[in-house]
Amino acid sequence: MKTLSLTARISLLFAVAASLVLLTTGYFLTQVVDAHFEEGDRHELNGKLELIQNLFKHASSQNELDLLPQQLDDALVGHHGLAVAVTDARGDIWFATSGADFPQTLLNDCQAQPAGCTAGTLQQWTQSGTSYRGMAVSITTGGGRPYSVAVALNIQHHVLFMNKFRSVLALAIALAALATAGLGWIVTRWGLSPLRQVTDMVAGISAERLAERLPATGLPAELKPLATAFNAMLARLDDSFRRLSEFSSDIAHELRTPISNLMTQTQVALSSARNKDEYKEILYSSLEEYERMAQMVGDMLYLAQTDNGLLKPGLEKVSLANVIQDLFDYFEAWAEERAISLTLTGTATVSGDRLMLRRALSNLISNAIQHTPPGQTVQVSLAGHGDSATVSVENPGLEIPAEHLPRLFDRFYRADPSRQRKGDGAGLGLAIVKSIVDAHDGSITVTSDDQKTRFQITLPASAK
Repeated sequence: MKTLSLTARISLLFAVAASLVLLTTGYFLTQVVDAHFEEGDRHELNGKLELIQNLFKHASSQNELDLLPQQLDDALVGHHGLAVAVTDARGDIWFATSGADFPQTLLNDCQAQPAGCTAGTLQQWTQSGTSYRGMAVSITTGGGRPYSVAVALNIQHHVLFMNKFRSVLALAIALAALATAGLGWIVTRWGLSPLRQVTDMVAGISAERLAERLPATGLPAELKPLATAFNAMLARLDDSFRRLSEFSSDIAHELRTPISNLMTQTQVALSSARNKDEYKEILYSSLEEYERMAQMVGDMLYLAQTDNGLLKPGLEKVSLANVIQDLFDYFEAWAEERAISLTLTGTATVSGDRLMLRRALSNLISNAIQHTPPGQTVQVSLAGHGDSATVSVENPGLEIPAEHLPRLFDRFYRADPSRQRKGDGAGLGLAIVKSIVDAHDGSITVTSDDQKTRFQITLPASAK
């Protein structure tokens, strides 16, 4: 089923709303006109009844009563469409004009209850396709004789007018609804033109044009938040796309070096006959390159798993002091070789995955040892703060420029040349540290000055 456009929906809503307003207005207008006609008929009928009542009131004798029919005929001359019927106390017709055919109930009710028939009640009926409106009252002559008088008006012209009025009004409402829908479509299309312009601009943005932004000025107030949010999304996409491009380039660069080494070594080995020891040495050299590539691929797969939430940390109480002390024992020989001392202060216990936390801390400590000048100390500090625990790894060395600090945890990111790796890693260590910390609902920050560089991890003291 095809979905209606926004312009069509608003146009239809305009038409429906206008139709409801016009129908309501038409209904009340019809009621007002009908009530006006009814009030006019009531006024005319009351006038005729008062005239007849006065004639009967002045008839005190039989002779005067006998002259009443002629007086009634004279009084009704020129009143076309008016009918009068007078009945006596027995219910017999005493006087009637031509064409008078009153409903029997109108006369009977007034005959049966003359005391309650002094103020006529307006009634309407149809006779032979003609509509009438009339009323009946009880009167007495000057001599005290009771009579019932019924007066009716032919209102067929009112009925025809109201039918025509309703038809014209219905046609006017239908045309007004169509006109409103058409005008609503035009107005809505014009009003939505800024949205179409934004759509055209968005459609023109591609991967090569992510640096473009929607204009922040000249837009309606309703579209400004959309433009702001879209520009922010473009900024994030641009940054992510740039990082992805750099990441792909770095992967190619990192893999090209060991592959080139392997190809060169293989070509050299095949260029001339060699003894067993020489071939063995070449194979050992190739094995080092294979191990480097395997480590790189393993780290990349690990990061891919953490990015997609496939690695869920286990929950156990982990003494960070014990983990770090074990790592000090592991790195002791390397640290002594570089004349670097390792110190630990404080204790802290967290809930998490022991192996994942060990890997993160191992990467930080090895990174600190690698960039610490000989004769200096790598300081690891632990502290508990209620529902959180912090781990700080500090090492003296050259300052990392401030513009590089936010991107140290990016994959393959190269900062200052003095901080670059020299064939001893693939540049994914800090990225792995951050992914492990994120998986534990923690955070990691880095600061650097001309005296030391500090990495600080904050972890929840209890599992979430």
